[in-house]
This record gives sequence, C-alpha cells and structure tokens, in this order.
Amino acid sequence: MDPQQMRGQQTASQFRRGLLAVLPLAPGVIVFGLLYGVMARQSGFAPWEALAMSLMVHAGSAQFTVLGMWGSAGALSIILTTLIINLRHLLMGASVAPHLAGLPLRWKALVALWMSDESYALAIAAFGRGDGGPLYFFGANLGIFLIWPASGLAGAWLGSAIPDPGRYGLDLIFPLAFLGLLMGFLKDRPGTATALAAAGLALLTAAWLPGKWYVIVAGLLGSGVGLLLEGAPRSQPAAGQATRKDDG
Repeated sequence: MDPQQMRGQQTASQFRRGLLAVLPLAPGVIVFGLLYGVMARQSGFAPWEALAMSLMVHAGSAQFTVLGMWGSAGALSIILTTLIINLRHLLMGASVAPHLAGLPLRWKALVALWMSDESYALAIAAFGRGDGGPLYFFGANLGIFLIWPASGLAGAWLGSAIPDPGRYGLDLIFPLAFLGLLMGFLKDRPGTATALAAAGLALLTAAWLPGKWYVIVAGLLGSGVGLLLEGAPRSQPAAGQATRKDDG
C-alpha cells in the first residue's frame, strides 16, 4: 500500500471515529431538539422556520433564548442577547485553532459554523489524548449538525404530542454527559483546579451577571487559574533526598 492510500485510510478512520463519538451524546441532543421544536411551534414558528433556525444558528442555548424573547423584545435586543450567549465560541475556537492550522480557510469556516459544545468537548478530549485531528473534529461536528436540526423538526411536527422531558428526568442527560466528558480532563492539579475554579465562579456570578455572561467570566478566570498553576514552579525534592556522594 502506497503512502497516499495509507493517508487516505487514516483520514477516513479519523472522520469515522469523530462521527461515532457523538453516539453517546445523541439521546441528549435528541431530547433537547424535540423540546426546542415543541417550543418553536408554541411561539408561532412554522416547522420549516424552526428547521431554518437550527441550520443557520446551530446553537441550542441561543435558540431557546430567541424563543423566550420572541414577541416580547425587539429584533436588536434578540440579536445582541444571542451574540452575548455565543461569545463562548470565541474561547472554544481559539483553543482548537492550533489543531486546525493546516486546513484551508473555507474548511475552517465550515468547522466554525458546525462547532457545538458537544463536538468541541469531544474534539478537545481527543486532541489531549493525541488521537484527534481536523477530520475527527469535522466528523463530530457533522454528527451533531445532523441530529440537532432533525430532532428540532420532528418536535415542531409532533408539537404537543411530545411530553415534557423534565417530567421524566430526561433533561439531566446533557449535564451528566458533559460531566462524564469533564472527568477525562481531571488528570493533574492544573486541570482539576481549572474545573473547580470555573464551576465555583459560574455559581457565584450567575446570580448577579445578566444573561449568559457568567459563562464567559467563569471560563476566562477559570482558565487563568489553570495557566497560573501551569507556570508555577514544581516542588523540588528536599535537600536531604539529593544524591549523596560516595564516601568511598
């Protein structure tokens, strides 16, 4: 097998692994997609309009916010609010950019459009393990991009026939899935401290910061804690433990 064929097989394998990595998260995406579709219909959206928003915006938290503000706020307020909510994508994009350095700009634009919280978490974990790559990220992005709009459209079609997921505890699927992904990052002191600092800051600032600003603040300050610990000098062995000269 020549090198070009080997590279082609590795590329296909990387894409397939990224696509399959989405499967454990699919139930949570489907549940929230169905709920989004139901709420979109209740807000007066036609099924095709609910689908169009999922395809163009592709950000669940922003889409739910739009539905909550629809009919009671102006267009500018809705746009600014969703922009603030999605500011976290700046942090996410900056952290994956070094791993996408070889991609052409048009592919980077597509990856940025399809990037979601779920696919980002999967890709960052894979990059950390050393078995990720641009095609892995692309596969994970595509997996979520296929599931989210389809489940939203199904919810819009079925409407009130779908019961409230919260009644059955299904709304816990997403938080639990992300908690499972997070555990893979808690391998050292900086990683653990970053997660704890970000969680604590999010809880503290959510009460007094408007909208989703607490996500940005907690992400930035929590990352700062991790950077400080990464740069801190490692503890040195005690002098008594140093290698002793042979007295001969």
